[in-house]
Amino acid sequence: MASTDTAPGQLHVTDSRLQISGDWTLEHYAVLRQQVRSHHSASSAGDEAVDLSGLAGLDTAGARLLVELLGAERMANVSQWAADLPQARQALLETVARVLRKSLEPTRPRRAPLADWLVDIGERVTALWHQQRMLLGFIGLTLTTLLACLLRPWRWRVTALVAHIHQTGLNAVPIVALLTFLVGAVVAFLGATVLRDFGATIFTVNLVAFAFLREFGVLLAAILLAGRTASAFTAQIGAMKANEEIDAIRAIGLDPMELLVLPRLLAMMVILPILTFIGMLCGILGGALVCIFMLDISATQFLAILQRDIPLNHFLVGLGKAPIFAFLIGVIGCLEGFKVSGSAQSVGEHTTSSVVQSIFMVILLDAVAALFFMEMGW
Repeated sequence: MASTDTAPGQLHVTDSRLQISGDWTLEHYAVLRQQVRSHHSASSAGDEAVDLSGLAGLDTAGARLLVELLGAERMANVSQWAADLPQARQALLETVARVLRKSLEPTRPRRAPLADWLVDIGERVTALWHQQRMLLGFIGLTLTTLLACLLRPWRWRVTALVAHIHQTGLNAVPIVALLTFLVGAVVAFLGATVLRDFGATIFTVNLVAFAFLREFGVLLAAILLAGRTASAFTAQIGAMKANEEIDAIRAIGLDPMELLVLPRLLAMMVILPILTFIGMLCGILGGALVCIFMLDISATQFLAILQRDIPLNHFLVGLGKAPIFAFLIGVIGCLEGFKVSGSAQSVGEHTTSSVVQSIFMVILLDAVAALFFMEMGW
């Protein structure tokens, strides 16, 4: 803009009017900076009339100083009060003012730690409320689609149902059987350790039977399916969402709820009661082996106590919770898959979320059911 032998710009105040003249360029930055500081220390330029007609040279460094001198808000509207200034310089001043406006604003004071903590709790509660509303809406949509399909047998996806039963159920039998067997042995060991002090080790049989028929059989199977199957549902549907396959399904006139959700949901509701029954048997078997080899309780005596002291309603209570848990796990897994935004990171985040939500809901519902059955005397 200006040559190296030009004089630096000047600030003059005459009759409450600030006159800006000369070259406001990078080569004179140090001198101009000192003038701006001196003017700020002497008075405020916020209410003064400004005359830019004497401005000879201008670059971004000079524009930065003028914005600091006159204020970002004022310079952002320079075209309104300095119409005689060339348009190129007006554009430069307005651009620099817009960029610096946020940096020149005073920073907000930091909230106290307690306020930050309360704000964080409020945000989490709000997010949980929206999430539960979405879950209830998805449950309603699932039930509506299920009732519509039940009246139309020709639309049942039997092949997909059988395939998902095999994937989610039969392949999970070994791990469910092994886990419940080991937990049954541990429960028997712990029960025997406590009851031995009272000379009542025989009641270890009742402890193992009650625990697995009412709680552990269905709870362990549901938690395993929540970690194993709900995550698989989310990953499968989420990958389809990321690859826009679900949009393609809708484009050809098919319903993703009917095609993707119902077979998985029905498979879960069929297989979890079966896995629960297997878990009950294996847990009781693990406790029985401990009783036989460690507590000198014969197999005949163990079976006789089961037949005499354990009513059938404990088995029905445990088995009755299985379809409800299966429904919740399947719905949460599928819903999280539909919530995937389209990236691999989103698939991972919602897969983790589906596992956490499923396990939490299963344990919460089991606790509520235990209180209800206790009050009802079941």
